[in-house]
Amino acid sequence: MADLFADTAPGLTSPAIDGIMVAPHDSNPLGHVSRAVYVGVGGDIRAELVSGAQLTFSAVPAGSMLPMRATKILSSGTTASSIVALW
Repeated sequence: MADLFADTAPGLTSPAIDGIMVAPHDSNPLGHVSRAVYVGVGGDIRAELVSGAQLTFSAVPAGSMLPMRATKILSSGTTASSIVALW
């Protein structure tokens, strides 16, 4: 399949080029720093961001895309599921 953008460097406003299903965990980091997180089943998301700050995003609706540079999706405090980290 032809990729007209193969020679273009991705930026933070570019579409994601890869991703992974997330199993929230309090100590295991994501494989890469995310560019965004997709929430399949709504609830709360507790994330650790690149800065080291840990924040809770409350009542995130199903189907939401959160533009965040996360290093971890923490299991304590996360009630949402079917989470995908994109980079």
